[in-house]
Amino acid sequence: MKLEPTLGHDDAAAAVDAIRAELVARGRTAVIAVADSHGELMALLRLDGAPVSSVAVATAKARTAARLRRPTRVLGETIRSRGIHVSYYADPLLTAFGGGLPVYSGQQVVGAVAVSGLTDQEDEDLAALGIARMPTPGLAGTPS
Repeated sequence: MKLEPTLGHDDAAAAVDAIRAELVARGRTAVIAVADSHGELMALLRLDGAPVSSVAVATAKARTAARLRRPTRVLGETIRSRGIHVSYYADPLLTAFGGGLPVYSGQQVVGAVAVSGLTDQEDEDLAALGIARMPTPGLAGTPS
């Protein structure tokens, strides 16, 4: 049997809490999503005032980052440079908006964190903050 590292509940909760606290400190609102390595939701928080549409976008960003094992921003850059549509990947739940980041344990993707509701760069920076606050040793936003 092959055992793989994975995100735990405490990791997801810590990421959501850190991002939520930063959004509150900035007086902003957004949706935060954390997914496992398959892109399935572990946690979702829609802060007061965040657009309902950002729920689906944050979920899609987390799914995309986990399943494609790269930041959603990179997917967006790739499809624009190749002149293709995201539908090329044959998964209607993927998105090319920036703001979703994979979570690594060594070289392996163990999940993803995504934010939706601000600019792509702000969303990505907040996702990185959430990953940095995960308590499991060795988790990072880039492969080691």
